Amino acid sequence: MGYVAVTGGQKAIEHASRLVDYFRLKDKGETLKTNQIEGQMRLLIDRVMGEGGLYAPEYAALALKQSEGDPAEAAFLLRAYRSTLPRNYYSLTAEPGDMRVVRRISSSFKDIPGGQLLGPTYDYTHRLLNFHLRKEDEHEIQSFLESMNLEAEDKFEHTFQKVADLLRDQGFLSNRERKEEEPFDITREKITFPASRSARLQSLARGETGAMTAMAYSSMRGYGVVHPTIGELRVGHTDVHIPYPFGDEDDSLYIGEVLLTEVETINSFTQNDEGEVEFMLGYGLTFGQNEVKAIAMAILERSLETKGTSPAQDEEFVLLHIDSIESNGFVSHLKLPHYITFQSTLDRIRQAQAETASKTAQFESEGSFSHT
Repeated sequence: MGYVAVTGGQKAIEHASRLVDYFRLKDKGETLKTNQIEGQMRLLIDRVMGEGGLYAPEYAALALKQSEGDPAEAAFLLRAYRSTLPRNYYSLTAEPGDMRVVRRISSSFKDIPGGQLLGPTYDYTHRLLNFHLRKEDEHEIQSFLESMNLEAEDKFEHTFQKVADLLRDQGFLSNRERKEEEPFDITREKITFPASRSARLQSLARGETGAMTAMAYSSMRGYGVVHPTIGELRVGHTDVHIPYPFGDEDDSLYIGEVLLTEVETINSFTQNDEGEVEFMLGYGLTFGQNEVKAIAMAILERSLETKGTSPAQDEEFVLLHIDSIESNGFVSHLKLPHYITFQSTLDRIRQAQAETASKTAQFESEGSFSHT
């Protein structure tokens, strides 16, 4: 593709940038604080962190304010910032099975050890506009919080055995072959196909929620073979440790925790070499509470390991089209100058028209002479 160099228009570009801030602020009412975005737009914050590939709620809130609430632009800003940060340590493998659970449900089993924990969810409420929110004030909010009598840090300390482990203990789950290999790093290496499982999972974990949902939906509707049930969906806080710099290999330092959503789906069964029936698991893991994306990830992860010709089973098609940064960037680049390519197209059309007109005139002239 050809582009014309932009050598002028600097003042216009600067004014366009100032206009962005003008349109953001002209009807502001009260100034929107980043801590308000972080505190009251938690699901949007979680989505931006997942697609931006950086667990930083404060920076995600800043990116959302800067982008005027556009999640794709906010994820772009967050990922661009992440690329400037030094990588000082690699964390040890986190274990979501040990998470302090906030929410935990299973659609495959009614009774699970520890019981179903609904937690914060819109799943069981009517989708009706709550006009009362327009009149919400500080006094009312404080009264509500006091009535709940719930301190998140004190109450959500539960850990539960994973449902998949119960099936595995009974021999109903197919165990994956664990290969002792260095995980692929999609932030430092260009992904190639066929991709390793670690590369696929990383790409899916940073994928755009809408794109992944659409592809998973296509598989469930029949353009694929994966239509699972949820063995377990859990949302909770998981500890993060790094190796202790000057200690033994088993020593580690606790550096904080991250909120994660983990989904394990139970898919169609198969028979192993011994003739025993086994279910296949799909796996999804995202930053924050983003349940639809985690479910979609589990569907696509399983779909990509199943042979077939549907779009959701095409590894290259899925992984190259779910990235919000690349897809939005490529579509948005159409707004940039394409003068050379379009003028070239016009020139070819005009040349073809001129040649056609010339041949037509010559044909008519020869026809007239022959008639005479």
